[in-house]
Amino acid sequence: MELIQIKDVSFTYNGEGIRALDRVSLSVKQGDFILFCGQSGCGKTTLLRLLKPELAPAGDCPGEIRYDGQDLRTLDQERAASEIGFVMQQPERQVVTDKVWHELAFGLENLGISTDEIRRRVGEMASFFGIQTWFRHNTAELSGGQKQLLNLAAVMVMNPRLLILDEPTSQLDPIGAADFIATLQKINRELGTTILLAEHRLEGLFPIVDKVVVMDQGRIAVDRAPAEAGEALRMLRSDHPMLAGLPSAVKIYHALDARGACPLTVRQGRTFLSEHYGNAIRRIPVHEKELTTPIALEVRDGWFRYEREGPDILRGLSMRVHRGETFSILGGNGTGKTTALTILAGLNRLYKGSVNIPKNGYDSKSVKHTRVALLPQNPQNAFVKFTVREELEEVCGLMEYGLDTSAELTDQVAKRLQIDHLMDRHPYDLSGGEQQKAALAKVLLLRPSILLLDEPTKGIDAYSKEVLRRILNELKTEGITIVMVSHDVEFAAMTSDRCAMFFDGQLVSVGTPNSFFSTNTFYTTAASRISRHRYDNAVSWEDVVRLCLENGELEPC
Repeated sequence: MELIQIKDVSFTYNGEGIRALDRVSLSVKQGDFILFCGQSGCGKTTLLRLLKPELAPAGDCPGEIRYDGQDLRTLDQERAASEIGFVMQQPERQVVTDKVWHELAFGLENLGISTDEIRRRVGEMASFFGIQTWFRHNTAELSGGQKQLLNLAAVMVMNPRLLILDEPTSQLDPIGAADFIATLQKINRELGTTILLAEHRLEGLFPIVDKVVVMDQGRIAVDRAPAEAGEALRMLRSDHPMLAGLPSAVKIYHALDARGACPLTVRQGRTFLSEHYGNAIRRIPVHEKELTTPIALEVRDGWFRYEREGPDILRGLSMRVHRGETFSILGGNGTGKTTALTILAGLNRLYKGSVNIPKNGYDSKSVKHTRVALLPQNPQNAFVKFTVREELEEVCGLMEYGLDTSAELTDQVAKRLQIDHLMDRHPYDLSGGEQQKAALAKVLLLRPSILLLDEPTKGIDAYSKEVLRRILNELKTEGITIVMVSHDVEFAAMTSDRCAMFFDGQLVSVGTPNSFFSTNTFYTTAASRISRHRYDNAVSWEDVVRLCLENGELEPC
């Protein structure tokens, strides 16, 4: 039975001439689990928000959307609130109360449900999600992963028929993201809830969804089963940007022009390699360069807490980063990674230990520059104006570039980050990925000698990540030092000179990407997990393909 019918739906935001959606048609059956993916700004969020009447954006929307056979526009408000649940990208934006138990009960209270039924449903849902151990905690004390799980539980306590999620794992560490996705699979299989999910992190989703919908410039480009989506994209366009975002097992399969069933999971990928390719050559030669450039920043035995009687967030943190190096910090949510960046940026101060940031050879009399610039985790914290253009012009004014120079630099950075078509949009009207790029543009205009990035790939698609990687590599050649906090292990592996694991308020291990990711179990790339039983230091899917080609195919049995 069809739960959602979308027929020839287009959408144009108020005050804009370009369609965000262009004649979209889609059918969703009861119990479907559908993954929506595509480049930032392709229309995913717009489409999903149109399915939640309370969150539908303002604009012109010809076409028809039917929910359970009824025009969605005429759906009763109470039914829409209880039957259609929505989980947003940023966990803290959806939490509205001070206590976990109250957050779970809040929606039911607004529907006028009796106290006894609220207690029963809240207790059952808290047990289902494993929340009982922090049931009475303050919501402000929760980690990002706990807040997102609470958001999901607060929606599910309403017993929705349709669950919509907009990039819910973008701020979660790899373990937290895997747990969250496993919970979604459990909801879909055990409760029969229909799930529509927009995501850029596809590794754990392809094996469990029923269908993959790829959107491109407001239209549906691909609507296929997961195993067929990659080939459909290749047939559509051999260099389609979304090919870069496919799971590693799928990319390896297509790069080798393999035959037979396409592997989707790590286990299937391991079996595929074992059955089809040799491993006489187990390693790719790695020539690690010794870091000889001057020290750009150093922290010695750093201790920090937010309150005098509160717990220590940093516990003897020591780190040393060289000029022109990209240094990535990985670790779980709530371990103190962002706090460490605020210390480096001078926003917080250690109560014990020291931070040393030399001048790095810059002549401040001849070059207008900022020594340290921070890209915050939430890009909206960087916006204060009404258009992207005004945001960039504000930075140029602060840097005293002059009118001609300001216009030239603004145009250059906008084209470099591919946001030139967004210059007259309000920053808050952009998608999450577009906001991230606009905030980065502001930071780059500061011309920092040290660039601090807090989750820079959050909310952006795989193609945009490649663009960002090229930009960061260019900045390195200019002598700029980059310190990056990230949950994106694939991006860190491809971009970093060194990676570090943050745990218990300090760095517990530091190494080059090959040594770091080849030995980790969870904080590693999917390509490494797929290939480590056959090859020793393959970190990227390109590494795996190279070793497969060097070893050649096995003779069929």
